[in-house]
Amino acid sequence: MSDKLDPKELKILSDILALVLEDQPGQSANALEAIRNRARRNGTTGGALKNLFTAIAPNPPARAQPRPRAPRGAGAQEMQAARARISQLTESLNKLDLDLRSARARNEELRSQLYLTQQARAESQAALSMMQARPAAPRRAAVALAFAIGALAGIAGTEMLHVLNLPALPDRAVAAD
Repeated sequence: MSDKLDPKELKILSDILALVLEDQPGQSANALEAIRNRARRNGTTGGALKNLFTAIAPNPPARAQPRPRAPRGAGAQEMQAARARISQLTESLNKLDLDLRSARARNEELRSQLYLTQQARAESQAALSMMQARPAAPRRAAVALAFAIGALAGIAGTEMLHVLNLPALPDRAVAAD
């Protein structure tokens, strides 16, 4: 085994060992199997693993250095700008929420108007189809009756002229000789 510890391998090993200590039996069993497979692949024995832990215990690897913090004056300005941006975004979000609610209300109003229009259209179509479905016989009978009354009135008028015996008018085309 090399004297230098690979930080990636150490991280993987610590993750696997953390899983071994989990309360969930499936994850623990899988983690143990992963340790066995890695040890077989690398040719590591249990004693070598024990020696690795004893070597790490007194000399743990160095941790990454934390990022330096910004000075207080610059941080306060950034915080104030961030708060202003947050309040601006909050106002924008509230306005968009109001717009969305009014659009939804308008949508519901239009939907109800559409429904009422569809109902009125269906009623109109039903009334039209009823009118078209009526038989044409009453109309034909009315036309025939009007024709009969007109014919009778014409005949009666002609007979009345004959009864009154009005003098016939001379034919001017023949009398012009």
